Amino acid sequence: MTGDAHVNELGEFLKARRAELTPGAVGLPDTGGRRVPGLRREEVALLASISADYYTRLEQGRIQASASVLAALAHVLHLSDHQRAHLFELGGRQRARHRRPAAQKAHPQLRRLLDDLTSSPGVVIGRRMDILAWNPLAVALFTDFAKVPEGRRNCVRILFTDPSMRTLYADWRAVARDCVSHLRREAAKHPEDPQLISLVGELSVEDSEFGQWWGSRPAPSRRAGVKRFHHPLVGELALDWDTLVCGGDPDQELVVWTAEPGTPSYDGLRALASRATGPPGGLTAGTAG
Repeated sequence: MTGDAHVNELGEFLKARRAELTPGAVGLPDTGGRRVPGLRREEVALLASISADYYTRLEQGRIQASASVLAALAHVLHLSDHQRAHLFELGGRQRARHRRPAAQKAHPQLRRLLDDLTSSPGVVIGRRMDILAWNPLAVALFTDFAKVPEGRRNCVRILFTDPSMRTLYADWRAVARDCVSHLRREAAKHPEDPQLISLVGELSVEDSEFGQWWGSRPAPSRRAGVKRFHHPLVGELALDWDTLVCGGDPDQELVVWTAEPGTPSYDGLRALASRATGPPGGLTAGTAG
């Protein structure tokens, strides 16, 4: 069979498979109004973390997919091992090994830096924006991360699923949209990560704005800025945030929030620090796989 024939057959296989699946089978709401049964192209593209235009051209036989895209589609379309092997054969790619990424732990250097932060909230962020470690003042500012199940300890998931976050951030929508853009960049770096694919699917179902922002043009990447908070204990806070990327592991970064001395926000952080539990400079840490 020629390469063009394989590409055309791949498109037919994808169309046939998505026609067999209902929105509910992949965790999407069924809004009705479908002229044909099955999943829409846009829905498959959304869950696979690719553009709708790219997926359309793939079904039309106009392009060839990379192994990482095929792996994402196999996951989204719930393919069996046999179907997955057939998909890679039609795509002209060797079947990729479906490996679960090794569990991350906060890098020792970042943990030491975090341990020294006694007057500023700080967290260590890993792949998928998982929360790997935090200090007591971060708990006082945000939430008690230790009470969040380890497998759900993720910045974006907490931002979208914890109702208190929507009142804590003065401009929750802007913060949430920036986080979605950051997660899209993570998806581009780790397209075969099944946990990331599952996270995107889960949040697309639970929050319509997440799905809308995921499918739109990502916002520019930022490593610093200002966040405004309505804190239930100390009131209004305007905090500068900065990011330090770990030299020993580029997939980890330390995010720190600070305030200029002499400002009400600085006084608010000091008040929070006095309420923070745990030994001075103590660290509460967790790992995420």
